[in-house]
Amino acid sequence: MDTIKQNIDIIVPCYNEEDVLHLFFTETSKIIDSITDYNWRYIFVDDGSRDKTLPILRELANNNENVTYISFSKNFGKEAAMYAGLNHSTGDYVIIMDADLQHPPALIPDMLSGIKEGYD
Repeated sequence: MDTIKQNIDIIVPCYNEEDVLHLFFTETSKIIDSITDYNWRYIFVDDGSRDKTLPILRELANNNENVTYISFSKNFGKEAAMYAGLNHSTGDYVIIMDADLQHPPALIPDMLSGIKEGYD
């Protein structure tokens, strides 16, 4: 009998992240594409960026079925962006990551190990 895969949403608050978005997506996808026990979705939240963040998010969403985004009309702050992502999430689990790779995607497998051990 096949088990149903759990869903994990990666919420990424973005403010003027045009320089790092493609790198973030590429590096994170390398990790999650190798983890087949879960379904993955990105939820990017553009927090009123003034650069090309929003067009890049549109491009990522148009080219990847597991990418969605929310766009704010102005900057409301990182906490508001995280909250919007959480409200939009339908995942069984959520990972919140910074687009600048401050949170290394390579640690995602360690987080998943913690989940399997019973940690939230």
